[in-house]
Amino acid sequence: MKKTTKFNKSTYASITLVALLTGMLMVFQFRATSSIARGIPTDRVQELTIEKKQVERDLANLVEEADDLAAKLEEAGKGRTEAAVVLESELTKVKLYAGLTQMVGPGVEVVLDNPPGATGHGSSPGLFNVRDEDLLKVINDLRGAGAEVIAVNDQRILATSEVRLAGNHININLARLSPPYKIHAIGNAGVLKSSLEIRGGLVEYLSANGIIINVQTSDSIIVPAYTGGLRFDYSKHALR
Repeated sequence: MKKTTKFNKSTYASITLVALLTGMLMVFQFRATSSIARGIPTDRVQELTIEKKQVERDLANLVEEADDLAAKLEEAGKGRTEAAVVLESELTKVKLYAGLTQMVGPGVEVVLDNPPGATGHGSSPGLFNVRDEDLLKVINDLRGAGAEVIAVNDQRILATSEVRLAGNHININLARLSPPYKIHAIGNAGVLKSSLEIRGGLVEYLSANGIIINVQTSDSIIVPAYTGGLRFDYSKHALR
């Protein structure tokens, strides 16, 4: 930024000098013409002519310098623009990896719901509410199958997300969620679905426990951005 300021001042100084020299040139021209008209000696006219030519050379040099400085200033402006584009690109990448950007793409929607008549965890044989560990199993299975981004009831799952039971609710990112639990995952839709529905897999396991589970593929799954706060109470950036 300091370099750009220098260019601006230099350009303005050059323009000022050009204006001054132009004025001087006009004065010399007037003086030379007036001298001839009044019959001033020839040697004085020649002296003024030499001074005029020197001023013209100085003027040409300053114009060239001003053009050069203007070109450098333009290049500096381009450099700032390119730097801004690079920084914007890096910021976009950081937001993507941090889960701060809404994503869309092919994938699956997995819906888990409590079976009819279930009133508590293990309240009757074969009937269970969806537990936090059930959601974790589905999330981990999807990750293992290549899911790029995942959300549960619009709560974006990050590396720091907590999925834990809290009474009759499941808390994710400190938000209280209630069934049905809709899990959206973006990735290879066929692979994600097959991973869950494989023989002896999670769909079979959860269905055997009475949990209602449904897996659907889609060409346009929307996973919202993470909207919670990011806190680091004990961690800090390690300077190198």
